[in-house]
Formats: sequence, structure tokens, C-alpha cells
Amino acid sequence: MSYYNDDPRDEQRPRRPRSQGGSDALRRLGEDINAPRNPSRSRSGESSKRPSDRNTRDAGRVANQSGLEALGGPPARRGGGGGRDGEPPRRGPGSSAEGLPASRKSLRRKALRRRRIIAGLTATAVLLLAIFGGAYLYAQYRFGQIKKLNVAALQVASAGPFNVLVIGSDSRVGLTPAEQKAAGTTALVQGQRSDVDMVWHVDPGKKQISVLSIPRDTVVNMGPLASQVGTYNRINSAYGYGPNNLVQIIEHNFGIPINHVVQVGFGGFVGAVDALGGVRLNFAYRARDAYSGLSIAHHGCQVLNGLQALAVARSRHYYYFNHGVWNYDGLSDLSRIKRQDAFLKALIDTAKSKYNPLTLNAFIGSIPQGIEIDSKFTLSQLVGLAITFHNFNPSNMIGYTIPWLLPPNNVGSLGSVLVVDQPAAQQMLVQIFGNELTTPTTPPPNANLVPNPPPALTPPARTGTASKAQSTPASTPALAKKVASPTTTTIPSNANTADSWNPVPC
Repeated sequence: MSYYNDDPRDEQRPRRPRSQGGSDALRRLGEDINAPRNPSRSRSGESSKRPSDRNTRDAGRVANQSGLEALGGPPARRGGGGGRDGEPPRRGPGSSAEGLPASRKSLRRKALRRRRIIAGLTATAVLLLAIFGGAYLYAQYRFGQIKKLNVAALQVASAGPFNVLVIGSDSRVGLTPAEQKAAGTTALVQGQRSDVDMVWHVDPGKKQISVLSIPRDTVVNMGPLASQVGTYNRINSAYGYGPNNLVQIIEHNFGIPINHVVQVGFGGFVGAVDALGGVRLNFAYRARDAYSGLSIAHHGCQVLNGLQALAVARSRHYYYFNHGVWNYDGLSDLSRIKRQDAFLKALIDTAKSKYNPLTLNAFIGSIPQGIEIDSKFTLSQLVGLAITFHNFNPSNMIGYTIPWLLPPNNVGSLGSVLVVDQPAAQQMLVQIFGNELTTPTTPPPNANLVPNPPPALTPPARTGTASKAQSTPASTPALAKKVASPTTTTIPSNANTADSWNPVPC
């Protein structure tokens, strides 16, 4: 029995499709695809619906949904919605993450964003640590280059105000041969002496700095050095025996506790000024001093280099040109103190304005050339002071000179010297140092070389305005009256009066 139809007429007879329903579904799918998207036209004779009815009917449907349903496949909803009758969507091989629920994609995006933020913060922290760590190591390296002084007589500094003895030495260490010649030979300046003795009273809490200058020719009790230089002598003669002895002499004569020591030689002075590009001082007149090498050729504001600034700060034989002649100021060391105060203010003002890292590095690098500090000074203390006083206005730095008297005759074998004026001196010390003062054990002498102890005074209430208002001691008229007695010198009676011939910062 044959399973094939051998009738040749069958080849000409059209075959009937196996599934009429499938063909109809494909036809309707094609019509849906080719149908124009115009909501105003009806399809297959259907009456048009209102837009609201059509929107309600088509809510939740996808394009060509009727044709896809006729083919028997569940329409996939956009946005990763569920399948038919709440079934989860079917995902075959190669399907992308576009089919994930919106909530899962949002979580993935948030996690990725969080990882990026954490990575960025970590990188920033590592970078900052490297920068500040490197800066600290470099500062530690520079700090280690500064020579340290072993001063056993120093008092332990408290958390509040403290006192720094600043010694201006005539040491020429750090100067080139040409600079040493310009600064004056050792033939003109015998031995190593302290050109300047200043006590800086630093109050970090109030951000105030007061500077007390002690003239080099002031007679004091030499205490531990009595066997070498006599019981009484000029204060500058103590420096040649080391800073420790000078600290004891100041504490025993004036009752000022010294917490730190800074010693500045010519080399450190010149190097610091040159590293900053010079300092600006305004001269009312031309000026000169053959001993210090000072030569100011014209008046007005000008920039001084290191050697010129050193000549100003050291000048004790200062001449100024006025009305066609050279005039001698007559104040010697006392006038020099005023010029040193002007220089310090100009130096602070210049240093504050420098932000160039290379300039600051040169300035820090110049410090070891001629500056020494006591071994108790730490890097953290210096950094803390720099941060505290970075906005310090140098015009607020108050300068004092201890009240003095010039005896009419030579004092013993010491010649023409200065003696401390009491009680004016003690009044000034109490005003500056308050209850930090102690009772002097070996007070300085009077003109007869007899110990002259200070009177007991009660420290006044210290306020910012009151302290500044009393910067000129109230005893000035009495001081002028005492010194106005006949003398054989040309030193004026009052060194606290502003002198128009001295330079000022500009």
C-alpha cells in the first residue's frame, strides 16, 4: 500500500494551510505594524472612542500586544515589569541588565557612587598626609641644623606668657670675608660682646609682644662673674662668659624669669634680611656712621639689604644731614635701641608678606648661619608661635627701654656708664611682667656703687587697652628732671622721646 499520492493532479491543486489561526495572527500583526498611528481614525469599522476611554483601555499594554498574544507569547513590559498573571519576566541567554527592576538598578548605582566617593576621600587623605608629613620632616631637618645652647639657668615656661632673652652678638660667624670687612674689623670691636640685650615678653593668649631693652652700658651686679670682672660692671661684659651667666645676672638683678634664649650673630642677621629680599625703612635725612659702615645717600623710603640693615641696627655714632650740615644725634646706644625697634617691626612686616615657598625656604635656610637657640626650645613650640602670630601687626609690638640715669661723674673705674633709675625701673617691670617678677637677690647699684633694691609694688590689673596706654612710663618727667643736672656729655635727658632723625618702617 503506497503512502504517497501518485495522482499528478495533486501538484496543481493548492495546498491548504495547516493552521489558519496562525496565518490570521501574522496578518493582524502586519496590519498593526503598518497601520497609521492616528488616534482619530477607527480600525475595521470600529467606532472611535474618546481619548480618555482609549487611554483607560490601553493602560498597561505594549505596542502590538494583540498580535503578540495571538502568537501565544507573553508580552514583555517595558522597564522590566512582571510577566503575565504576575509571573516574573523571562530572561534568556544574552539578556542585558535593562531587564532588572528599577530598585535593583538604583541600588547598584548608589553602591558604585559610594565606592567612588570612598576612593576619592582615601586618595585625598593619603595626599594630604604625604604633603604635611613631608613638610614636617623637612622642618625637622631644618630645625636640627640650628645650633642649640645648653642654658641650665632657664626657668621652666608655663602654659601662659613666657620670656625670651634675645642676645645680639657681634660674632661674625657666617659672614664672607668681604662682609666681615664691611661690618667692621675686630680691631674696631674688641672681643665678643653683646651688642643688644632684649627680653621679649610673649603672651600667646593675648597675641601681644613687649620688648624690654637693657642698654649695654648699664651697670649691674655681676653675681657669678664677680671674681672675673668685678662685683659691678657693664652688662655687656657678661656675654663673653656664655649665655648661662647672662641669664643668671638678669634674673638676680631684675627678678625677670628667663624661659628661653635666642642668640643672633651678624651672619644670621644679614642672611635673614637678604633671604626676604631686604627690609623697607624710611629715612627723613641722609645718614652715615663710619664705625658701623652705614651710608644712606638719599632720604625717603628705601629697601635695605642685609649689610645695610645691619649697619643701621649697630649704629652708635649716628649722623644725619640737615640744613646743609652733618648732625650727631648724641644718644649713642640709646638711640640705637630705637633704630633696632624700627628694624624689628620692618622685618616682621616683610616676613608676613612673603608666601613664595622658595623665599620662605631661603629664609629658613639662612637661620642656621648665625642664629642659636636654647636646647629647651622645641619645633612644636616654634610652629605654634608662628601659627599664633601669623596675623600679628608689628605696630602693636611695644618697645621699652629700662629707665636709666647718667651720673655727673665717672662711676669708679668704669668711667661714663648708666645706672638703673629706681623706682621708675621697677614700675616699668611690673607693668610688663606683672606677678611673674621675683625679688632680686643682687639688685643693681646706684651711682655710688651701693645696691639699690627696688620698692615693693603691687601688679596692676592687666588689660589690653591699659597695658598699651602705659607703654610710656609715668616717671618720664621725673627721669628728665634727675638727668638734667650738669653733665659733661651730649646725651639728651630723655631717651624715650621720638627722634625725627631715626628711620621708621614704611
